[in-house]
This record gives sequence, structure tokens and C-alpha cells, in this order.
Amino acid sequence: MTESAHAEGNAEERADRAAAGVWSGSWVAERLGVELAGDEALPALLGLALRRNPKRAHLLVSNVLGKHVPQSPSVVYGHGVALGRRVRDLLGAEEAARAVVLGYAETATGLGHCVADGLGPAAYLHSTRRPVAGVARAGGFEESHSHATSHLLLPRDPELLAGDGPLVLVDDEFSTGNTVLNTVRALHERYPRERYVVVALVDTRSPADTGRLEEFAREIGARVDLVTAASGTVRLPPGVLEKGQELVARHEAPPVEPPTEHGGGPSAPPARPGPSGSVARVGLRWPDGLPDGGRHGFTTAHRERLEAALPGMAARIAEALPADARRVLVLGFEELMYAPLRLAHALEETTGAEVRYSTTTRSPVLAVDDPGYAIRTRLVFPAHDDPADGPGERYAYNVAGAGFDAVVAVVDSAADTPALHAPDGLPARLAAHVPHVLLAVVPSYVPGATRAPYAPERPSMLPEPLRGPAFSSYAPDEVGWLLQDLSDVTLEAPTEEREEAIQRGGAHYAESLPVEYQPSEQYQQLFHAALGTSAARLARAVGAVTEVVLTERSPRPVLVSLARAGTPVGILMRRWAHFRHGLDLPHYAVSIVRGRGIDANALRWLAEHHDPADVVFVDGWTGKGAITRELAAALRDFEDTDGVTGFDPEIAVLADPGSCVRTYGTRDDFLIPSACLNSTVSGLISRTVLRADLVGPHDFHGAKFYRELAGADLSPAFLDAVSARFPDATDAVDAQAKELLSADRAPTWEGWAAVERISEEYGIHDVNLVKPGVGETTRVMLRRVPWKVLARAGAGADLDHVRLLAEQRGVPVEEVDDLPYTCVGLIHPRYTRGATGADGRAVAL
Repeated sequence: MTESAHAEGNAEERADRAAAGVWSGSWVAERLGVELAGDEALPALLGLALRRNPKRAHLLVSNVLGKHVPQSPSVVYGHGVALGRRVRDLLGAEEAARAVVLGYAETATGLGHCVADGLGPAAYLHSTRRPVAGVARAGGFEESHSHATSHLLLPRDPELLAGDGPLVLVDDEFSTGNTVLNTVRALHERYPRERYVVVALVDTRSPADTGRLEEFAREIGARVDLVTAASGTVRLPPGVLEKGQELVARHEAPPVEPPTEHGGGPSAPPARPGPSGSVARVGLRWPDGLPDGGRHGFTTAHRERLEAALPGMAARIAEALPADARRVLVLGFEELMYAPLRLAHALEETTGAEVRYSTTTRSPVLAVDDPGYAIRTRLVFPAHDDPADGPGERYAYNVAGAGFDAVVAVVDSAADTPALHAPDGLPARLAAHVPHVLLAVVPSYVPGATRAPYAPERPSMLPEPLRGPAFSSYAPDEVGWLLQDLSDVTLEAPTEEREEAIQRGGAHYAESLPVEYQPSEQYQQLFHAALGTSAARLARAVGAVTEVVLTERSPRPVLVSLARAGTPVGILMRRWAHFRHGLDLPHYAVSIVRGRGIDANALRWLAEHHDPADVVFVDGWTGKGAITRELAAALRDFEDTDGVTGFDPEIAVLADPGSCVRTYGTRDDFLIPSACLNSTVSGLISRTVLRADLVGPHDFHGAKFYRELAGADLSPAFLDAVSARFPDATDAVDAQAKELLSADRAPTWEGWAAVERISEEYGIHDVNLVKPGVGETTRVMLRRVPWKVLARAGAGADLDHVRLLAEQRGVPVEEVDDLPYTCVGLIHPRYTRGATGADGRAVAL
């Protein structure tokens, strides 16, 4: 089955030959009789050139790939992402989430990665021609028409290709189909699957080749789709190979070019004299352990880390550029296409200079200084990455004489060798034609080669976050759970048994789970009523706390919610950041357990994938501040044991009635409807579990996914109800955030003082049994054995659901003057089985 459509061309972005109004394939077409027939978009997408190749003389040169022709990075990235979105639409969301994308080296490594970005939460791998010591091959195949044929597949995790989801194969050009057939045949024998999607910028198959793909699909018993931006046919007259070779021989320039690259044609821009340019390094501060591309696999988590780091890296490049640089080229290196592209894209968005992007290549192409020819100039330099196939020439096209004020050459550390810095190396060649050359080095990622210094005894890689729909009812991009799935383990115990064990010291509350409360119809009506009346107030609080975080903590924070009450708030903050600022913030949920601290393995995962300084911990509300203190103590311990600094213990909360934190949306103690329910408003996820027989030293804390409660799930409804109020809340949020940012928000801990007073006044003598605030009181009613509820005199509808629960459980509600909270829940202080009647209702002491 074939799907083909036109992609939008961008005529303004086609270098100087477009300005001359000449198609960059006309020189070859006129001399060889080659015709490019098909979609109207083809001339905008493609030019023609000649190359030294005994199998095929002509070369289709893409204007939007960023390989041979410098192009706007937004155009290059946009074409790849657009193709990925079309694949996502073709597959559907469920199948797209299971897909793996495979790009072809070297030309399509960046394109394939862009397609994976457009597809969504898809893992990416590209083939490579660079063997890596210690990394086993998971496969390989041949490219029949290429000058370099061997493709290796070297994923860090061999299981990456072993799944049964769709495999999406991406190349720049779909000409004969041989490469794709060789790939699919080799992989299908080892990892058979039901569906493949072939993606290319252009489909230029001949009529004789168009039926081969469908025949092959029938042969292997799988579905194969084709998605392209444009299609057409390259018509070659008889003897074109010999004529092309003759033309190449006649026009071939000396292997070491003179300082001027142009042949002096009337439309050629003047070349700069050389050597005159300066060469300097720029430090990117590439995130530790982040792969430099897809050679060994690139996951959704890697993508999130890169997105978070790009603005800072682009800013460092911009600072290193000369102030008067008006035209800048970011030049990638052979297979290293995606990282330089994303750096160029970020630079383009943050600088006033005109930014272009292209990469060096192994492919030998004839350079002819004519506006009707795609390759105007050629820089030649020796290979500098110790290639497996030995030394040889490498090339950078259309760089010399193109009017660049600066070039940022991006290489990986494996290529940062003495050969690179030799007198005939790439920087020297660039400096002969460009006044300023910056060299940026990305660490070469080798699986297992690096090990975090702070915990050498643990496994080299912690598992990737769990995501919906496999774990939780939230969308996969809304939150990643740094938890292990204990859904198949029986952990629930009757509330009375749990309370007895906890208070007698025989068990910790995190070692078991309460039986999930199933709300009555009357209680559900109260939830919906509360949501209807408080959604606007919630939207204002969400917006205010998010604006404070963006202003004071980080312009691109990594939100880490404390599971599970913090998770809906983290998602809402992420949605506000996207709604108001167009930001796609990373968001994770981690476990913190009173008396046991935060999950240290989750902190290690975060430190490996993000800058700890960007992490903002998020919770729903504060009570007496116990979790605030727990987090601060746990981070101090983690710094001592693991040597990792930078995590900020300051929690961002929606409501801070206890005056325990500086970062909040409001200090009012009001009803947050997500506190009214348990898992059915928290993505169907249980409380977190920490038990030695289930959670090992190298495991994340655990939790259960209650799939069986899907029919009662209100998680999306809660989020959508609040998000729908964002547009109306904008002005109020601006005013509230401005007021907060100028106010003295130092914690007074008045809530803690009130809890201590209540504990003594009511003869409890244990602050852990006093739960202040609407949210904490609701938790007592749903998950513990309540003794009584203290309500502020005159408290209104915010307590309707608490009063109903109290009535159902036989718990007295006592009105109290001068209560700093709307209400306080008291857990039965001397709990035994005999402290309740046969009906389970609590009794007074």
C-alpha cells in the first residue's frame, strides 16, 4: 500500500541558485539528457550533480536534507517532523507508540531522527558504518548503489528491534527499493513483524520498480506502507553512465583546492582569501551520558533530556560567535547529523543571525561553479575519525564562497583527533574561507563505557520511566513514572488491620495498600459539584505557581511530582507552561515515603538524564510540612552518599495552608477536588509501596495500576475541566503571580505549630496522627481510621464531601474557632480492633 503527498516547498530557502531563478539540476540535465518528471514540488526539493561512482553517475541533491546544501535548520527539521506526523496519522496513536524508527547512514541519520520526533514516543536507531568496540551487532545489510555499502546495526539494547510493533524505515530517497528490501529481508528473518512503513523525502522509482514493494510484502506476509513528500521519475538516456564519467573526468578539480573555490562564473559569489580565519573551541556542556545520536538507540527519555539542554547549549554557541556575525553555518559531521541540526535550530530561534545547516560527507561529488548545478564548491580534507575502512578524503560542499561570517563545526569526540587539527584538517580548510570557525565537540556515546562516579556498584542503566497506557490512564507525554509495576502483587489489607499494625510499630504504612475506596453515587455527585465550583480557582493557582517556577527556578524546569497526589498538579503545571509559553516540559512522578525518604534510584535516574538544578519537585498541597522536611533531609543524605549536588529541596505546591514552602499558588486551605478520590483521579495508580521483599537496592519504589477501575476513572475529566479554564484565568494569573513574586513568602511554619498544639490539646501526643487541611483530612477519611474531624467555624461547601464521609463512617465533626486550617482530621490515637464496633464505625474513647 502506498501513500504519497506533496510537502510544502520553501523557495526562499534554496540558496543563491533559487535567487538566480535557475533550477539547480539544469546543468546536468542539459549535458546528459537526464529528466526529472513528476510532482511540481520536485525541482524545489531536488537538484542534480555528478559523482565519482562506477555504479551511478548522477546524484539527486536534496535542498531540504541538510547534507550537501546549507539550508535553514527549521526547514530541514520541519520536513522530517512533518513526515513523522503523517506516519503517526497512518498508524494511529496506539501503533505509533509501539513503533521503532530506523534511519540509514549516513545521509538519513538526521532525517530519521526528525521522523521519530514527529511520530511521538518512538525509539530511534540508525545504521552505522563505524564499528564500535564492545558493542555486538544486531544485524546489517548492504546498499547496492552506494560507494560505501556495509550498514551495521548496533543498538545498546538488542531488544530494541525484537518487538512486534511497526518498524519505520527512513531514507532520503526511495529510488530502486533495493536498500529497503535488503533491510527488511535481513531483519524480518530475525525479528518478524506484521507491519513496516517506508519513509522518504522523494520517491523516484522507475515504473519497473514500483510494484516490487507490494510483491515483497506479499512474499513475507507483512504490510508495507510508503510515505513520501513528493514522487517522480528520473529518466536516464542510454549511455548516461559513460557520459557522466566523461563529464566528471573533464571537470574534476584538483584534490586540494586553491583558496578560491569558484570558477569565476558571473553569478558566483566572491570567495574569501585564505588562510585568514580564526579557529576556537566552544564548550557545549553536553549532558552527561546523553547519546550523541541514534547509533546505539535514542529513547523518549533521551529526547526529553536533549530538549531541556538545547537552549543552554545554543546560548553558549551564541556567546562565542562574533557580535557582527550575520550569516552562520552549523556544520555537522557525516553520521552526526541530528545533534548539530537541533543545535542549529535552537540557535536560529535565539539569535538574529541568518543560520544555515549542513554536514560533511564521505560522498565524492563533482563541484561545478554554475547556478544550474547543485554542488557549487567543495572543500576536501582527510578523514579524522580513524574509520574502519581506512584513510580517505572527506568533503564539505557549498561552504566556501557562500558568504558565511562564521562556521560552527560540530564533531563527536571520536573524531576530535590530531588529524582533525592538522594543517589540512577540516578547521584549517574552513578557516581558509571563513573568518571565524568554532569547534564544538559532542561526547561520543558508547554503551557501558561510562559509569556514574557516585554509585559504581549499581547497574549501569536504570529502567526507563513507565508511561500510559501501559501504566496509568494518563497520556504517555503527560508523565513518566519512575516506579516499578506491582500490579500483579496482592498488597491490599483491610483498613483496620493496617492501622493496628502501623500504630503498634509492626509495619510501615508504605508496606501495604488500603482497599481502594469506591465512592457512592452521592459522593461522586459531590466531587463533580466541587470540581465545577473550584475549577476556575484551581486554574488560577496552577497558573500562578507555574509562573513563579518559570521566573524564579528555571526557564525550562524538569517537573518531578511526588506520587501520587502531586502528579495531577504536575500535569496541570506542564499544561499551563505549554498553553501560555509553548513549552513542553519534562514531567516525572517519583515516590517519597515518610520516615524512609525519597526514592534514591529515582534521583540517580534524574541526575543521569537532567541537570539536577533544573528539577522542581511538585506536590498538591502542604499540611503540617512533614513531606517538606522529609525531602530536605533525604536530599542531604543523597548528597552525602552519592556526591550529587544541585537538587533543590524547595517543593512547589498548589496550596500551602501550612506556610511550609516559598513556591505556591495560594495559601488558602480550599478544596482541591483531586483530594476527594484515590486512584480514580490519579491515573488509576495506587499509593507507592516500599517493601524489602519487593523493592531491591537497585529498584524503583513500586505501585499498582488499577486497570479494572477504568470505568470509574475521572483522571482525564479532572485535568480537562481545569485546563479548560486556563484562557479565562490569564489576567488573574498575571496579577496573582506578580503579587506573589513581590511578596515576602518565607515559610512561617504556623501549620506545624498548630498541629503540635492540637496534638497536646486532644491528648494524642503524636503529630503524625494529626492531619491538617482539607486534602489531608480527606485522606484520613478514605485511607485511615478516623477519630474526629475539627472544622473551622463557618466552613462552607469546601467541607461537604468531608461531612458526607464522616456521616458514613460515624465520625463526629467538631467546629472550632481560630483554626488555621479549614479542617483537621484526627486519626484514632489508641487504635485496636476493639475500638470499632461490629459495623466498623469509629467510636469515641
